[in-house]
Amino acid sequence: MTKVLILGANGQLARNTTRFFLEHAGVQLTLYLRRANRLRNPDPSRVTIVEGDVTDRSTLEAAMEGQDAVYANLSGAMKQQAQIIIDSMHATGLTRLIFISSMGIYGEVPGERYRSVLDPYRDSVAEIEASDLDYTILRPGWFTHDAAIDYQLTQKGMPFKGHDVSLNSLSDLIVKLALSPTLEVRRSVGVSRC
Repeated sequence: MTKVLILGANGQLARNTTRFFLEHAGVQLTLYLRRANRLRNPDPSRVTIVEGDVTDRSTLEAAMEGQDAVYANLSGAMKQQAQIIIDSMHATGLTRLIFISSMGIYGEVPGERYRSVLDPYRDSVAEIEASDLDYTILRPGWFTHDAAIDYQLTQKGMPFKGHDVSLNSLSDLIVKLALSPTLEVRRSVGVSRC
């Protein structure tokens, strides 16, 4: 049984990815979000819902106990959240982190100039990359709602290809990363439609 903690579980991508995780019988999920009443439990036999803020370290560490992987899908004070996630993972002995960021944080999108809107993503990724965790940072293009699972990966330092990717593609990749603990470890990966 693989146990995955989803931080920011009420986000659009996180809700879609929860559905993808539950297609695998050997997965148990802990859905972590600020207001638990906003989310219906999709499978009480395999899913636990925890109300908490990522900046509440004691609640976060309690939710991390016994998990195999953390998938973080956050917004807001992302640098602070990343620091607390790293510290909490150290405290609980967890090493596997899948962290959603954004395309453009390294200036890797040809012809595009992103300014301060990406600073929270850049700052949080810098914290994670400086850690000793088995992280995978995902830098997706803009989300689309088409059903296709069709994506390509680019590594840090390579030009980003395309500008969009389906939620289903990202969810498929996140599940693969969580279930394959050595896949794309300590890498920052751009994700876009093929």
